[in-house]
Amino acid sequence: MGTHPNPGLSSRPALEHKRFHVIVIGGGINGVAIARECARAGRRTLLVEQHDFAAGTTSRSTRIIHGGLRYLEHGDIGQVRESLRERQWLLQRYPHLVHPLQFLLALDGKSRRSSLAVRTGLWLYRKMGSAGLGVDEGRAEQDKLESLLDKGRHFSVFSFEDAQCEFPERLVAEWLVEAIEAGAVARNHTQVLAVEIRHGRATGVRLRDSLSGKEERVEATWIVNATGPWADGVCQTSSIRIANPMVGGVRGSHIVLPKFDGAPAAAVYTEAVDGRPIFVIPWNEQVLVGTTEVPDATDPGQVRPAADEIDYLLQSLLRLFPQVKVSRNDIHYAFAGVRPLPFSPEKNPSSVSRKHYLHDHTADGAAQMISVIGGKLTTAGSLARECAAKLGLKLTPPAVAMASEEIVDPMLEQWTLEIAEAGGISADAARGIVEWYGKRAPTVARGARGSAEMRTPLCSHSTHIVAEAVDAFSNEYACTLADVLLRRVPVALGGCWSSSCSREAATRIGNALGWSQERGADELEAFESECAGFLQKTFPSGATLQARA
Repeated sequence: MGTHPNPGLSSRPALEHKRFHVIVIGGGINGVAIARECARAGRRTLLVEQHDFAAGTTSRSTRIIHGGLRYLEHGDIGQVRESLRERQWLLQRYPHLVHPLQFLLALDGKSRRSSLAVRTGLWLYRKMGSAGLGVDEGRAEQDKLESLLDKGRHFSVFSFEDAQCEFPERLVAEWLVEAIEAGAVARNHTQVLAVEIRHGRATGVRLRDSLSGKEERVEATWIVNATGPWADGVCQTSSIRIANPMVGGVRGSHIVLPKFDGAPAAAVYTEAVDGRPIFVIPWNEQVLVGTTEVPDATDPGQVRPAADEIDYLLQSLLRLFPQVKVSRNDIHYAFAGVRPLPFSPEKNPSSVSRKHYLHDHTADGAAQMISVIGGKLTTAGSLARECAAKLGLKLTPPAVAMASEEIVDPMLEQWTLEIAEAGGISADAARGIVEWYGKRAPTVARGARGSAEMRTPLCSHSTHIVAEAVDAFSNEYACTLADVLLRRVPVALGGCWSSSCSREAATRIGNALGWSQERGADELEAFESECAGFLQKTFPSGATLQARA
């Protein structure tokens, strides 16, 4: 694929011999957040991603924004405090993408966690979180949950508040736009062949544009390796020798099921068949169950859920809800990602700290290079500020303040009506745009007014429209059909999505962008191939699994 689908971006400006103050390698939520902070601090910044922004660990997470109730067990008070502060900032600054969510902690009588310890932990968690999030913590959802629980086991159910980011891909897209508006240069589908080292100092990178095959050299004062589970690989290909691996990859697998009868609207935090904590979460009109924790040293880009992990998650769900009759055949899809936890071979994955840290490579013969290890969705903003400060940049910490005119409440019906009018689209289509684009919603909606073609739904099951896909190519650096349908306008993650939906969307988007028939077929084939590698949809047929006692 040698050209960009948007003719206006067919040839990306050359980078050869350009000099930047900071080059950030890795376009997940941490890398994009770091690039955003550096650009806002007035530094010339280049952000490079080997595949697409948010295509790695970010899009394979459990999609919750939480303070880390579990971290209290390990006495990591600082991590909890930081996470709660960042959770509050995200809720206030990005309410269209980050929503308060009621959580129900369900523990049976055999749990090693005592009710007294849990109550004490929840009291401390609420105290540290300051004001409530406005979630209605009435009995209705708790009653729903209790009606599904195994009646033969005694359960204690506790309610608390946290938050969810259903589509962190959209948060990354929004931060990417903010980084570019601040002056950052962004390149996805661009591989870093090596970090160049001269006289014990990192001086730049060698790049290969995957779309054109072109190779370039770019210089920088600082290099930030924010590639998550690929961090050690970047060092290896650059001949940077470190005493021990920095990352101990841990695979986390999830299954996505249809909503079942009586499913609570609250998230359920409980224990799996082996006592590990797992979540059962309402997500994208479906139910998300996860996650596992399995050491994984394989290629993070090829990670797949193992058959025993899928069984483990199903068995854990059925042990909790024996009335729910599901089998592998009911799974919409399963997916897995690799958490870039600090290398700790002597520890159980559950006990490894989720706190991020910055590895300075000066002692490794690569001064002016930093690798980011660990981190999570919730604390990407604070990690970025910490990294920028390490580079010597002066920053103003974000304030949790009263709502400003830039903050959009997606629940305001008047706002939805205004967007519908701006784009000449239905209220449902407008609501979908408001929920995914926030303050950029008017721009996206105005793109629909020009023609009926732009107002057409991406497929017959979706309210999201072709104008959103065109905007993704024009303003959010999407380069392929997969970039759009999996990350910028992630309708392909819905339970209804099928091969016919893919063909329909490819045709409608291709017509709007003027693709040739051959180009459309190539894009569709590449999209289906990426989907097959990311969303596992084929499972052996079998009888409904029986819950374990």
